[in-house]
Amino acid sequence: MINVLIIEDEHAIRRFLRTALEADGMRVFEAETLQRGLIEAATRKPDLAILDLGLPDGDGIDFIRDLRQWSQMPIIVLSARSEEHDKIAALDAGADDYLVKPYDPEELLARLRAIERRRSAQASPVLQRGTVSIDLAREVVKVDHLPVVLTPKEWALLRVLASRPAQTFTRERLLEALYQWDSTSDSNT
Repeated sequence: MINVLIIEDEHAIRRFLRTALEADGMRVFEAETLQRGLIEAATRKPDLAILDLGLPDGDGIDFIRDLRQWSQMPIIVLSARSEEHDKIAALDAGADDYLVKPYDPEELLARLRAIERRRSAQASPVLQRGTVSIDLAREVVKVDHLPVVLTPKEWALLRVLASRPAQTFTRERLLEALYQWDSTSDSNT
């Protein structure tokens, strides 16, 4: 079952999307603000997100940038903004697809299925070291078969380290991976 997070401030649109997605066999989580969307993404770990750019507490582009600091979850932007510069900004920030409202629900479902097919085909294996298992694709860590709850930064750090277990990382490389800082930035983190 595909888990989808809808970040949309209009209740009627969320309800319509929920109905269409659940009818297609998907599980749906909802958020009506940017901040709530980030919390839901971190706690629920959905397979993908559908995002409106016009949110009451910020721009959806900020959501994309914040999420990309710790997750590669696919994002489909569903927005009334139809200008090319809005589409380019969202895609350059890390969105995977962009649909302009009004849209055909069948097209949205087809795009969701296409993203899920690509994501499933690229799914990385579960790394197993003793009693610890790390599923990079699903962002799940287990110790003795029990799930471990990690903060977004802890997960980002683990992803970097687990992706190349035999490699030594410099402080600068880890800061770059976690915070997108370049080597000239100064930090006591």
